[in-house]
Amino acid sequence: MANNFFIPPFFAIFATKILKMEHYSDSIIIIPTYNEKENVEKIIRAVFNLDKCFHILIIDDGSPDGTATIVKRLMTNEFSDRLFLIERSGKLGLGTAYIRGFKWALEHQYEYVFEMDADFSHDPSDLPRLYSACHDDGYDLAIGSRYVSGVNVVNWPMGRVLMSYFASKYVRFVTGFKVHDTTAGFKCYRRKVLETMELDKIRFKGYAFQIEMKFTAYKIGFRIKEVPVIFVNRREGTSKMSGGIFGEAFFGVMRLRWDGWTRRYPKIK
Repeated sequence: MANNFFIPPFFAIFATKILKMEHYSDSIIIIPTYNEKENVEKIIRAVFNLDKCFHILIIDDGSPDGTATIVKRLMTNEFSDRLFLIERSGKLGLGTAYIRGFKWALEHQYEYVFEMDADFSHDPSDLPRLYSACHDDGYDLAIGSRYVSGVNVVNWPMGRVLMSYFASKYVRFVTGFKVHDTTAGFKCYRRKVLETMELDKIRFKGYAFQIEMKFTAYKIGFRIKEVPVIFVNRREGTSKMSGGIFGEAFFGVMRLRWDGWTRRYPKIK
């Protein structure tokens, strides 16, 4: 004779909440994508395999290669409570993607907000070190730095290494900003940094966006730490770097220097 057990509805709801708490996180990683079908599932699984629980927000700019379709499948079948997707129509720029992600993260009450590339140039195993710099050491912005302890770049053409390295030197010279890797795109922000910054006043979309975010945090008075990382050039997919991006950065730095003299930055609450 079969045993039939009645499970009260309130118990089922409670059990569901307990299961979801297993994947609770105070941290969200924002990953912009455009044509990253070779990398997106691998990077998501690599992050979710870490001991520290992170959530991921993918912001896809209408990738024609089906990147968003892969993310939706993973959301539906495996990671519904910790993987999220925003789809945008067309390539709208790296800076606008991150600003959209920052606002989403603040709306959803995350305390630590990360920037990260999809192509494994940023090693997911470094995420806990960036988190620790903010959570344990009390810094407001942690930067995964290629240049704080020498030049830690693998598989980049020498010309691009020199261009990136001296771009950061140029930023330091023009602005007086004492960060070694000013163009780094691997970062952890405390929530209060993004809340204090006037995100709608961030102007740049490409390489200069990364410089502007760091410089603004510095001018407001937030504590910044560079965490040494090794940057590895992408193995799969196509680089999104262009000459226009570098041009924006070159002239944008001069504008940032002018802002540093004339702009009234918000105060830390």
